[in-house]
Amino acid sequence: MKSPLLSLPGAVPAEGVDEGVAAHYGDLFREQRALADGTGFVDLSHRGVVTVTGEDRLSWLHLLLTQHVSDLPAGQATEALVLSAHGHIEHALYLVDDGTTVWAHVEPGTQEALLAYLESMKFFYRVEVADRTADTAVVHLPAGSIAEVPEGVAVRETPYGRDLFLPRADLEAYAAKAGPPAGILAHEALRVEHHRPRLGFETDHRTIPHELGWIGTAVHLQKGCYRGQETVARVQNLGKPPRRLVFLHLDGSEVHLPTAGTELRVADDNPDGRKIGFITTSVRHHELGPVALALVKRNVPVDAPLLAGTTAAAQEVVVEP
Repeated sequence: MKSPLLSLPGAVPAEGVDEGVAAHYGDLFREQRALADGTGFVDLSHRGVVTVTGEDRLSWLHLLLTQHVSDLPAGQATEALVLSAHGHIEHALYLVDDGTTVWAHVEPGTQEALLAYLESMKFFYRVEVADRTADTAVVHLPAGSIAEVPEGVAVRETPYGRDLFLPRADLEAYAAKAGPPAGILAHEALRVEHHRPRLGFETDHRTIPHELGWIGTAVHLQKGCYRGQETVARVQNLGKPPRRLVFLHLDGSEVHLPTAGTELRVADDNPDGRKIGFITTSVRHHELGPVALALVKRNVPVDAPLLAGTTAAAQEVVVEP
């Protein structure tokens, strides 16, 4: 979905997964500072939107998702995952129930596969699932924002701000009165600052929730059976995940950021030393400078100086070893 807000002054289109919205509007650090101060908004209209309606919507989703949602109060935001039979992360949902409908936004392009899975699991339950991406745009208001929320719009209220499920036809009109726009790069910089993983960025085909700190926020450990639960319980009770998420402070004297996928090595090893992890997301933050999220082997010492390619990096623990 190509956003009409790409016609705003200064808009530079994003690339890759986030194609369809603006990377920035001409001043990345100003946009970051505005979001950190609780002003402006982020156009996330490229994200997929899925709804679930019907009397059994919450009890049915409770059987499929990692989160406890059978008694989810109306208006309370939560996160949930869909796992494979082996416990690997397949989908991440950011959802809220408005009293009659569960609204969820998901990574761009993943809604079709998610919808197919949900449809295959309906059986005799009184539920209807729908892809609402074509008529619904997600807009993010940062924490502290006093921007007006249109009446009748579903809202996810989180510590990081509010996600609005806005009618796509109203997107341009809402943007005109919601404050200065901030691009997806500013949104990503704050996500990295808050150590928040993102599907497809911090995950690969073998990622389990424990590696990213999604236990608790997106995975409930005292709920009934769901696909992949055996792996979750086994790692939680009997072992440790093979990798862990870390936050990296990168050498600010480097001109170029190490990109996603850049291999990590312990700095004290020789240049051909073993790979101990890789960068998942790297950003330039308005206060912290160049920083990144990365996955490293669990047994890498937390005080070990690292090299991301040729860039020096210092760890900050996100997931305990």
